[in-house]
Amino acid sequence: MASYLVSQTGVHTMFQYIDQEYTEVDFSQRDLREGELRGCVFIRCRFRGAQLDEIETTGCQFVECDFTGATFNASMHERSAFTNCKFGGANLFVSKFRECKMIGSDFAKAQLDGITIEQGDWSYTNLRQTNLGKQDLRNVKFMEADLSECNLEKANLREADLTRALLGRARLSGSDLRGAKMDGVDFRAMDVKGARMDLAQAAALARAYGARID
Repeated sequence: MASYLVSQTGVHTMFQYIDQEYTEVDFSQRDLREGELRGCVFIRCRFRGAQLDEIETTGCQFVECDFTGATFNASMHERSAFTNCKFGGANLFVSKFRECKMIGSDFAKAQLDGITIEQGDWSYTNLRQTNLGKQDLRNVKFMEADLSECNLEKANLREADLTRALLGRARLSGSDLRGAKMDGVDFRAMDVKGARMDLAQAAALARAYGARID
């Protein structure tokens, strides 16, 4: 089993790894662009400042990995899991996550502009102050995620699971919330001006402001 995904000389090489497993390996600052990972497992590995632009992962598992300051520009991830990982300050510009499990990961100060999230489970993630405006977030699970101060203006959140999500000072104006699960959400803490709601959500909003629904 190889210890590194690039040559020891540091010269960039395209690579493909299938069904490999790495535990506590340090890939920090390495050039890992344009590679393909399929069915690989990374446990407590470090990718701090690594270049992961245009990388493709399929069915991979990243458990408690550190991607602080890494770049993921135009990367593509399908049915991969990034659980309890750190993405602080990472750049995920126009990256794509399709049916991925991101439970418990921290995206503090990460750049997510242009990201594509197709379904998947983003529960318990830290997405504070993230710009997700105009994104198609249908059917995504954000259960108990921290979405405080997020820009969700004109986002499509139909059928999303926002159960007990933190949405303090989040901007949801013009968003589509119809069918979204919003149990335990504080409607008074967010801006929902112009948001599209179903009848149950509208009633919950009215109750939050003291209205009696008979």
